[in-house]
Amino acid sequence: MATALETRDPRTCVTPEVWERQVRLIMRDHDMDRELAVRTFGQTIAYLVASAERRDVDMGPARLVDFGVHTFVLDTINYTAFCLKHAGQYIHHVPHLPEEKVSQPYVLKATIQAIRDAGFVIDQELWNAKAADCNQCHACCTDSPVT
Repeated sequence: MATALETRDPRTCVTPEVWERQVRLIMRDHDMDRELAVRTFGQTIAYLVASAERRDVDMGPARLVDFGVHTFVLDTINYTAFCLKHAGQYIHHVPHLPEEKVSQPYVLKATIQAIRDAGFVIDQELWNAKAADCNQCHACCTDSPVT
């Protein structure tokens, strides 16, 4: 885990080719401009790395970050390689249904703190609690009951 003084760049967690591919896929799949897609994928990487490093923390992405997670998960070869490199195993993503109660404010607060503790900068706009109207993960994306 990074020290509090280190700032980690999410771009260093994937190859430049994977970075560019994911940004373009986010733009295509979620009708985002390039700047927002870059920010979204950066926060996606920060979230996934923090999830891999802090399996003890219940975590879930904000709505816009979740778009990046979904896009990356669907690019299975690149996503699986990323997971193996950073977590040593596949990082599952199990969206919840509306009737499944999740403590959203608690989960987002813990997620944001874990990402900061991992040394990444938080994009305040993308993690805004008002914009994050749902928590997409069952049991925190790092310890899913689904294998």
